[in-house]
Amino acid sequence: MIRRATAVDFNFVYQLYMHPQVNPFLLYEPMDAESFRPIYDELLQRGVKYIYASNGVSTGMFKWVPETYRSSHIAYLGGLAIHPSHAGKGHGLKMMEEIIQFGKQQGFLRIELSTAVTNEKAIHLYEKAGFEKEGILKKYTRMEKENVFLDEVMMAYLYK
Repeated sequence: MIRRATAVDFNFVYQLYMHPQVNPFLLYEPMDAESFRPIYDELLQRGVKYIYASNGVSTGMFKWVPETYRSSHIAYLGGLAIHPSHAGKGHGLKMMEEIIQFGKQQGFLRIELSTAVTNEKAIHLYEKAGFEKEGILKKYTRMEKENVFLDEVMMAYLYK
């Protein structure tokens, strides 16, 4: 089940963003909870942060950002992660299937996402869910702490 995140989800989302196995593939540098609070509050205010739950237990998260105007048929999917304690149990694919259904119900024709070219596990999951590679974004993400730039692969799911 997917649902919009609430203030009650702060600890789960913060811990997932900052988890050492997850953080290198997401948008935010490691930080303490107090520094993350305004970021989370903005995500809630914009209504773009979602929680994936399995049997009533928060298992994953994602950001769903509908585009506007001439791109209003597109939604951007980001900040997607399954908590490592739930990894390897099929939750990633189930969450992707629910996200695709969610977008279809809202009338979208395309879902876009990008991920580090080194994130082979995520790329495999996205392809299994029906996303296709569309190109490489050179030096797209900067890992500030390491002062390293990463290339990202742009992927999309097109509704038929």
